[in-house]
Amino acid sequence: MIRTPIGRLRAVSILEGVSYLVLLGIAMPLKYLAGLPEVVRVVGSLHGMLTILFVAAVAHVWRARRWSLGRVIGALVASVIPFGAFVLDSHLRREQRMHSEPATVMPRG
Repeated sequence: MIRTPIGRLRAVSILEGVSYLVLLGIAMPLKYLAGLPEVVRVVGSLHGMLTILFVAAVAHVWRARRWSLGRVIGALVASVIPFGAFVLDSHLRREQRMHSEPATVMPRG
């Protein structure tokens, strides 16, 4: 899965998406409801590192797969929407399948 630019983007996107959900759904409530701001500091730092890797992976796919600027912006927007990484992954999985399967040639008859 991670041997191709799309595969690496999928892996980083899922990790970044999960870290975002943990930040919003677990760390933030712990900060405000339980008085544990250090949880946000740790999870936020991890999420920040994963976001930087995500942007780098998108840039790599942009160059390697010659994505349009619209696709790049769409991927970046997906990363700031809760659950957007999982929607993006379904599109990336489809693209990955299209480019990894050999084209079938219909015999002439």
